[in-house]
Amino acid sequence: MTKAVTLGSETIKQAIIGGESNFTVIAGPCVIENRDLCMKIAEFLTTLCERLQIGYLFKASFDKANRSSGASFRGPGLEEGLKILSDIRQRFNVPIVTDIHWPEQAQPCGQVVDVLQIPAFLSRQTDLVQAAGRTGKCVQVKKAQFAAPWDMTNIINKIKETGNDNIILVERGTSFGYNRLVCDMTGIEVMRRTGYPVVMDATHSTQQPGGLGNASGGAPDMAGILALAAVAAGADGLFIETHPQPQNALSDAACMLPMDQMENLLKKCRDCYFLVRQ
Repeated sequence: MTKAVTLGSETIKQAIIGGESNFTVIAGPCVIENRDLCMKIAEFLTTLCERLQIGYLFKASFDKANRSSGASFRGPGLEEGLKILSDIRQRFNVPIVTDIHWPEQAQPCGQVVDVLQIPAFLSRQTDLVQAAGRTGKCVQVKKAQFAAPWDMTNIINKIKETGNDNIILVERGTSFGYNRLVCDMTGIEVMRRTGYPVVMDATHSTQQPGGLGNASGGAPDMAGILALAAVAAGADGLFIETHPQPQNALSDAACMLPMDQMENLLKKCRDCYFLVRQ
């Protein structure tokens, strides 16, 4: 059994990932495109997860610093992005997850959100993960595409050196030649044996990095297969990026799931989650 990590606060509805907790999903758009869109997605997912009795955290990035092209949309930036995330947190009573890319972003983000996520490309950046750890907030680390599951032990230890034991690991695929990722489901169990919960990033794991030349490709029709397989393999939760019209999204358009597919997928994954834990 993995550590139960509690997200939220006394004033925000809590969600738990790991331990013997309920099935939990982290979901939202890849990047904050604008306030109205984020509010729409947050309202839809909050209502859906309450109805399905699923734990829920809203996720969106205020800045996407690792885009394929310098001309790609990155987001509203730190100040405006955190204001939108704070408003979503209060209005919908849900914990918030967002990415940080620089150590100096950790403290201001830690004052607003509940989970600081370390992008996969940056997961070995000691200064970044330790700055996140020093905030005392939960640190969610995506396993790098070039890393083995057992390599996460060193990253865990870096965070624990700051006195922070609230850690979540994320599987998001491993590089397999050019523009291709594969998922080793046994890696989920390897990472869970560290004692920390493991979440499956079902949409980014279908990504084809740089596959469109100036943007990443993807195969979102495979996300449901990976999500179910990961839950069956013991994943403690899911990470899914979703959008009402993925084809028009300003980031990760090729791999986000349409919102109208979320209910069916979450029902299946919820049922599978409890089945494998009997």
